[in-house]
Amino acid sequence: MTAVVSLGTNLGDRMARLRAGLEVIAQQVPVRAVSPVYETAPVGVTDQTSYLNAVALLDCDDPEAVFTASQAAEQSQGRSRSRRWGPRTLDVDVITVDALISDDPRLTLPHPRAYERGFVLAPWLAVDPAANLPGRGSVRALLTGLGPQQIRRVAGPLPLP
Repeated sequence: MTAVVSLGTNLGDRMARLRAGLEVIAQQVPVRAVSPVYETAPVGVTDQTSYLNAVALLDCDDPEAVFTASQAAEQSQGRSRSRRWGPRTLDVDVITVDALISDDPRLTLPHPRAYERGFVLAPWLAVDPAANLPGRGSVRALLTGLGPQQIRRVAGPLPLP
């Protein structure tokens, strides 16, 4: 039983925001492992600062619990949803929960754009080299297929809370 969540931020003390978000998640669901931290270029709206991104593997097979923990982490950092793809204090996306497939608009699983996001795939591959995205295949192959992207490892794994 594993869920995968992606954390990203480009406002304030970005490393502290990642750590704080991870701590909130860990208060609700067990965190098994955390990826190294990567700095990535913004997607969609490019006139903003770069992001720090990480992926956490959670010991949880309950999509609702993972979603609730993710939302709580965002709220803890004052997340505002005023501009699509705009700057974020903290963005936490549920990428997968086991091999569950769901088209629920509130929580689509796997995340519908994870396969094309290097800022999700690179940290995920680093924390789980054998990772597979349900319905899409090997995370390694997906990342390789994206071609060059602005993704740079900037720190080792965040400490487990």
